[in-house]
Amino acid sequence: MGRPRNFEPDAVVDRAMDAFWTHGYANTSPAALAEATGIGKGSLYHSFGSKRQLFQRALARYDELGKALAEEILARPGTTRERIGAFLRGLVDTDLDHPHRRGCLAVNTATEFGTDDPEISRAVQIMQEHVVSALEERIARGRRDGDIGADTDPRTYAEYLMNTIAGLRVMAKTYDRPGLYRIIDTALTTL
Repeated sequence: MGRPRNFEPDAVVDRAMDAFWTHGYANTSPAALAEATGIGKGSLYHSFGSKRQLFQRALARYDELGKALAEEILARPGTTRERIGAFLRGLVDTDLDHPHRRGCLAVNTATEFGTDDPEISRAVQIMQEHVVSALEERIARGRRDGDIGADTDPRTYAEYLMNTIAGLRVMAKTYDRPGLYRIIDTALTTL
């Protein structure tokens, strides 16, 4: 009979997510995962399968957290521009306030894997689509509320903002806060 688990699986996935986010998939060794999670390699792989399976769970967790954050911030009271601005500034602040400027796990994964791995590419597309959908819903609400012009296409503008987010997350690795905020302010002037 095997020993019972002495860890919380969600906490392990969160710690693995942080390791992959900081170092990338290729640069996160099994030993680094064991160290990051506090679980021996054998137990880690027995519980979560391969490194790739753990990475896929980490991506799913990142998606879950990102979707919830976007929906929560965008649903707060305020105009559409205020809510989208708060969301974008919050992403930048999170990136800049972390000890390692690591950007976005989805963007990092897209650049690391490109189109070489259709399954991982699809996971990144799903993450992006969740954010685009949350932005699209907020922009559509802004049109109904009258704080966004009726000629603004919610889907098209949400996709534009997703592109802005990806750029901000890359630039946050080397750029300063005032410069990133200027980019956000410029993006919001077109809304």
